Amino acid sequence: MDKFSGQKRAVQYLHPPIDPFDQRMVDVGDGHQVYVEQSGRHDGKPVVVLHGGPGGGCSPAMRRYFDPSVYRVILFDQRGCGRSRPHASVTNNTTWHLVRDIEQIRNLLEIDSWAVFGGSWGATLALIYAQSHPEAVSHLILRGVFLMTQEELNWFYGGGAGQFWPETWERFSDLIPEDERGDMIAAYHKRLFSGDTAEEVKYARAWSAWENALASVYSSGSGVEAPGDYARAFARLENHYFINHGFLDYDGQILDQMDRIAHIPGVIVQGRYDMICPPRKAWQLARAWPNADLHMIRNAGHALSEPGISAELVRVMDELADL
Repeated sequence: MDKFSGQKRAVQYLHPPIDPFDQRMVDVGDGHQVYVEQSGRHDGKPVVVLHGGPGGGCSPAMRRYFDPSVYRVILFDQRGCGRSRPHASVTNNTTWHLVRDIEQIRNLLEIDSWAVFGGSWGATLALIYAQSHPEAVSHLILRGVFLMTQEELNWFYGGGAGQFWPETWERFSDLIPEDERGDMIAAYHKRLFSGDTAEEVKYARAWSAWENALASVYSSGSGVEAPGDYARAFARLENHYFINHGFLDYDGQILDQMDRIAHIPGVIVQGRYDMICPPRKAWQLARAWPNADLHMIRNAGHALSEPGISAELVRVMDELADL
């Protein structure tokens, strides 16, 4: 896929690969265990990384945005994905369960406060976590802002992004009968939770392919098929969260509650040509957050691996290391 070639171009900006010094499964209750790892400096500045999706899982490459001689890097797979178990489960899996899990991990690791680094859905979760526990957050570093609004869901699943990628949108929408295309999230939900594993994998791959194809500004609109297990967890979890509007109390809640974290310093790194999470939301967020700096990256899309985005995130984290 194009996003992988983007990763190769971005490698020059990243810190050298590092191995975790601690890996464990943490029982967070409700029948869930989540995978947690630490790398870098044992007594370093703590930073927790929130992956995207929901359902994307963390990867070793995510450690490389941080100087290992300075940072204590905490990664974890959110409920139902990656190495966390049960796999692809949406039972007891909501935004508020994840916020509670983050706090449980912080307390388990005896961290008073930490920087929170998240992209896409990880940015959504970072903002909600910070608004819930502002005393636990020293900095917010966000990429590819997604605010879990109906406007954003309509853009990506209602044909807005499809205006730019009509052939890719057609592959995604043609799997659904015409009379159900008015609500693609609901139509895919019906098939992703059908109880027929083969059918769920088929539609999960289509759901994942639509998003992955638009992640990079270098995309050709096509790519390799995602492994079935990964796609099924990613698509089921993402769809579950989206059909439930992120389990928020009302549309626009995150922007409306920015006063809770106005004092927390933040950086927003946004691709100018992000087709998945258009820049308008990042701009609105920056306007509502007096203590944040918005860095708009030209010639960049949504993916963490975009060279301009990778370079800027490494620069930001190196700058914060000196504070």
